[in-house]
Amino acid sequence: MEALVNPVWNGRRVLVTGDSGFKGSWLAIWLHAMGAKVTGFSLPPPSDPSLFDATRLGELIDHVEGDVRDPAAVHAAVERARPEIIFHLAAQPLVRLSYEQPIETYAANVMGTVHVLEAARHVGGVAGIVCVTSDKCYENREWEWPYRETDPMGGHDPYSSSKGCAELVVSAWRRSYFQHEGPALASVRAGNVIGGGDWAADRLVPDLVRAFEAGAAPLIRSPQSVRPWQHVLEALGGYLMIAERLLAGERRFADGWNFGPADEDARPVGWIVDRMRAAWSEDATPATLDDGPQPHEAGLLRLDCSRAKSALGWQPALRLAQTIDWIVEWHQRVGTGEDARAVTLEQIGRYIGQAGRGVVQAAA
Repeated sequence: MEALVNPVWNGRRVLVTGDSGFKGSWLAIWLHAMGAKVTGFSLPPPSDPSLFDATRLGELIDHVEGDVRDPAAVHAAVERARPEIIFHLAAQPLVRLSYEQPIETYAANVMGTVHVLEAARHVGGVAGIVCVTSDKCYENREWEWPYRETDPMGGHDPYSSSKGCAELVVSAWRRSYFQHEGPALASVRAGNVIGGGDWAADRLVPDLVRAFEAGAAPLIRSPQSVRPWQHVLEALGGYLMIAERLLAGERRFADGWNFGPADEDARPVGWIVDRMRAAWSEDATPATLDDGPQPHEAGLLRLDCSRAKSALGWQPALRLAQTIDWIVEWHQRVGTGEDARAVTLEQIGRYIGQAGRGVVQAAA
């Protein structure tokens, strides 16, 4: 879409690790639409179907298949891309899977981050790096106050702990190697990102979509658990704003940043289920509760995003009810034969228009 081309990003060399994942695919599509020369590095798509395949993303970017756990492969990808900016998203992203595969989770989320930072340090020419971690990187005390960027890292489960460890890695490389020269290094911590084109296993919104499409009853757990839900474009818009500042040489933005929803959009799982069922169809089957034994997951989690609002001018543009409407729209349009790439680009354009220049400067 020519209307999305942006002079800040037009012709810019960008590397996106994890481009075959849900969030990475949305980011790579957006960057390409703005005119960036995107190289992606990741394993094959983690689900079938996937947003990567549905949008034929491999036709738009230079996709390199590889594993962030392999330092030689990461180094080769950075040399090939010669990026000005790196968005590091490649990760093992699921809490429950981390209980089953703790070694793989730490290898991908911690050592994968080390490999990306070391490759950027030795290849040279990288102006900025945006490392994507998680809202779950904080030591969760199950209290009502939202977490600020200065709160301690932690994590009960292997996934959350691995993201806290990744934040410590970023901090160490920033202070040891990138304090005054080399890439300006930032980390970004978003809420529970949701959006069209997510088919991941064992994740609430994809589970609901699969059930509604099949005419089956969704099976849900922990309906009272509260999460900071937000559309994937809200988080990506913040990442792009940070990246712009790093590319401009503003090293004071090389730090940790929260990007979450409005406080009132930190909602329980049960609210999401009811709102999405109502948006899908009046005939959608009600959910049933999975009351079997479950591994520990945080019950209450909120983010304080006041720093991003004051320093960047970033604001969430979509309310949660609208986010759910967009998800239902995406899947129902694609499910009836519309082109997934066209629907995705249309929603990106609509988001830019609704967010306004003060929210997503990178794509205004």
